[in-house]
Amino acid sequence: MTEPSAAAPASPARTDLPFRLLALAWVITGGLTAAVTGPLGLEHGSWSAAFQVLVGGVMQGVLGTAQQRLAARAPSRGVLLIELLTWNLGGLAVIGGTVLGAPLLVDAGGALLVVTMVLMLRAVGRGATGPTWLLWVFRAALVLTAVSIPVGLVLAHLRAA
Repeated sequence: MTEPSAAAPASPARTDLPFRLLALAWVITGGLTAAVTGPLGLEHGSWSAAFQVLVGGVMQGVLGTAQQRLAARAPSRGVLLIELLTWNLGGLAVIGGTVLGAPLLVDAGGALLVVTMVLMLRAVGRGATGPTWLLWVFRAALVLTAVSIPVGLVLAHLRAA
């Protein structure tokens, strides 16, 4: 008879799974958008495909995974839900506003993306744990997105004028 093994320590909750699944969905829809852009003559199709893949997919996956690995304490379910909703609704608002020529909707979407980034920055905070390289990737992703949002908002307003 074998002796029962000691219980393994509980692993931290995979709070990044919803971010990764939604990121995958964005990448797939971005690929599908790219596939139909030419045949359907979608005016903003290639831009939308790139936005879906890069912002909706890649950035969401990177930020969600980095937050999960770096935060000393996992964000509450409520905070995670707000992050998921603001990022994904923000992305949809940016795309919808661009396609409809409604720059104020693009502004609202950009603001929602900023809300998510602030929440993630607070979740990771100064007490970040995990690999230093991942902290730099997280910071670079935040800076890149923070710089690109106002540029995109200005372009949306210029196109609508």
